[in-house]
Amino acid sequence: MMLRGYIVPGKPLPLLAPEKHPAWAELRAGFDRAREEIKASGADLLLLYSTSWINVIGHQIQADPAPEWVHVDADFHDFGTMPYKFRMDPDFAKACETAARARGLHARTVAYQGFPLDSGVIQALKLLDPENRIPACVLGCNMYADRAETIVWGKAAAEAVAATGRKAVAVAISAFSNRVFPKRIDPKDDRLYSAKDDEWNRKILEMLGEGRLEDVSQVARDFAQQAHGEQRGKAFWWLAATLGQHNGYDGTVHAYGPLWGSGGAVVGLVPNPAKDLSREFDEGDVQTFAGDRGVLSGGAVPEPAAPVAMSQEARAQGAIRTTAAPKPVGAYPHARREGDLIFVSGIGPRQAGTDAIPGGAIKDAEGRPRDYDAAAQTRAVIENIRTILEAAGSSLDKVVDCQCFLIDMARDFAAFNAVYAEYFTGIQATRTTVEVRALPTPIAVEMKVIAKA
Repeated sequence: MMLRGYIVPGKPLPLLAPEKHPAWAELRAGFDRAREEIKASGADLLLLYSTSWINVIGHQIQADPAPEWVHVDADFHDFGTMPYKFRMDPDFAKACETAARARGLHARTVAYQGFPLDSGVIQALKLLDPENRIPACVLGCNMYADRAETIVWGKAAAEAVAATGRKAVAVAISAFSNRVFPKRIDPKDDRLYSAKDDEWNRKILEMLGEGRLEDVSQVARDFAQQAHGEQRGKAFWWLAATLGQHNGYDGTVHAYGPLWGSGGAVVGLVPNPAKDLSREFDEGDVQTFAGDRGVLSGGAVPEPAAPVAMSQEARAQGAIRTTAAPKPVGAYPHARREGDLIFVSGIGPRQAGTDAIPGGAIKDAEGRPRDYDAAAQTRAVIENIRTILEAAGSSLDKVVDCQCFLIDMARDFAAFNAVYAEYFTGIQATRTTVEVRALPTPIAVEMKVIAKA
């Protein structure tokens, strides 16, 4: 499960020279406060995404179990060297690679002696876990990836956390505004490069302090354009996708200040199910990546549909509907929130918008039986449930109970059970599986779940 998330700066001045500027010292103190929170959280994995580890071909994952080297920052080499020896989790790195590839991304692990870590990762691990108590996994940032690909990258990371049963803290390493002084300055003269950058940073920090991470994610493009956000604000996209794409967080701005003209901040976010999960913006969601401009899918890739607008009455009653999931076949919502629980209706494998059935329908239009793939149907069912839970501000790893319905237990149980295990081994929800004579549409598998909000 994802315990909490952080945004921390990558420029290594709080690590190398905190004494040279009050803001650098305050950012160092912000790292210290975050370190104590992480230590108390019981985390067993630090999951880092660094906008300074630039990937060009696909997405890379650090899998060397004990990377060791002496690093010198390309811009701030005069402030000293950064020797390091860290503790990585190669098994989780592999799980992350598997999850990413299942969602259509080109991903690979990297594990050889001397592979360089970037300054942001080194600073984050040295200051957030100086004793190497918690194994880490570092994910790269593809410089060409836009919102859809970056969100899928974050969802794959969250899926790997759920599949392996880890208790993870997600750390996005990035500047806020990223205009820097193009020449050497006296450290004591450091300030935000422009008043406009400072204004934008403070507005984003205000939103994060209110726990509105998904709203920040959805204005990231505007922010990046106006304030030269690092890597177009990808850190916000990735962190929001990894933590669950909602605004239900307790946010804490631990520190904010200039780092050679850029905006550096240490911000903590802790999921709080009791908070309002509604979003101010409704930019489309995406589950898998099919390639920019449709080059992998053979045509243009349409923007995913936004959640259906609900009436005030329906929202007050806790009804949850989204056009990103298949349309219900009766007068009921996809899910309903009651208190701290999300109750999801029976969900089959049909695809949103088309009603296509992955793995094939169990019978043709004349009612004649057809061969079908129960495993493909099961995977589609679980992905539909994931979509609905995320629209509700929850996530698959928060499922506590599953009711599963098969039309042919003898034929399909083994395939169903194998796919189910891929998703739920780490979640350990309770489960009941029964055989039924028929389901409302020509499908073989249906599930309904209860999840924590």
